[in-house]
Amino acid sequence: MRTRTFALTAVTSIACGAALLGPAALPATAGVPVPDTPPDTRVGPAPGDVEDPAVSAEELLAEVRSCRQISRGKYRTDANRSKATVPVCGTTDAVFWKADMDIDCDGRKTKACNTTSDPYFQPQTAFQTSRGKPLDSARLPFVVVPAPGRIWDYRKSGLTGGSVVAVIHKDQVRYAVIGDTGPAGIIGEGSYALAEELSIDPHPTTGGAASGVTYIAFKDSRISPIESRAKAERRGEELARAFVGR
Repeated sequence: MRTRTFALTAVTSIACGAALLGPAALPATAGVPVPDTPPDTRVGPAPGDVEDPAVSAEELLAEVRSCRQISRGKYRTDANRSKATVPVCGTTDAVFWKADMDIDCDGRKTKACNTTSDPYFQPQTAFQTSRGKPLDSARLPFVVVPAPGRIWDYRKSGLTGGSVVAVIHKDQVRYAVIGDTGPAGIIGEGSYALAEELSIDPHPTTGGAASGVTYIAFKDSRISPIESRAKAERRGEELARAFVGR
């Protein structure tokens, strides 16, 4: 909500004009539209207008304390981990998993993501932009899901490229989309841009988070175009509010 500040001279002129007009009281400025501004632009908050705060990490985590496992088994968090420890869990409106975050730098070649910064760099992603181009992992926050396999098939859970995901790390919540797929037996990966948003080191080989990342993917939540960060954030906040019962 915008707030305008009038110059002292303007206020003085108004006061003098009011004195010449006699005892008629000046109208209160609070809640009155400012000239030359849209009708919904006010000076100060309108009576009873209280901004609803964004959904917090604490609220979202409270909804995923227990797991109703929907995957047929569990996932490893890295290729060099011999033990699979991460199940995919389900609710009526979402699926979720709690894992680490490896950094995905695949897609469009940029200064941050290329064969020099990432020896495993691939110039494509499983899902493309509205123009048929690979996603830009350095600019678009997105989540990598395991390729469909015997453990779990994300498509059967109402998910696809562009589905909205709430990602929580410590006390931070960011909204991303499903943008790529990875190995069928490994889970826990996000784009360079998503890591940056969560204050995680985004370097593709030395960065990431070893644990403590929660991914909540909302069913039937695909946005278009997939590359629109604004749509992902707006839709994510709407879905998160419904998820926590606001």
